[in-house]
Amino acid sequence: MSVELSEVQNGNVLEIRITGKLDTEAYKLFLPSVERQIEEFGKIRILFSMHDFHGWDAGAMWQDIKFDAKHFNDIERLAIVGETKWEHGMAVFCKPFTTAKIKYFDQSDIESARQWLVE
Repeated sequence: MSVELSEVQNGNVLEIRITGKLDTEAYKLFLPSVERQIEEFGKIRILFSMHDFHGWDAGAMWQDIKFDAKHFNDIERLAIVGETKWEHGMAVFCKPFTTAKIKYFDQSDIESARQWLVE
């Protein structure tokens, strides 16, 4: 598993790139950045890019549920970028857990995802 973080557009947009299986350690890497951005900017926008993604382990799933409950209104837009049909389904699955506008993009269309986030 690897996690890469990038802050763009004066800090209100965060790009998170995940490879492999998301675990609790990954949350320890990117949650402080997300929390800091929310504190500084209020609502933020996230590009969540998955490459060779294999889902979550149980600990990471629990972290995700807690994050969603705490930040239900704090994410303005969420661009989900992936490579497979089930990743596309995540865009639909996530909708009840946030007030964010959510849109799926294929990995080959990541630039469109970035543009959509800053509209």
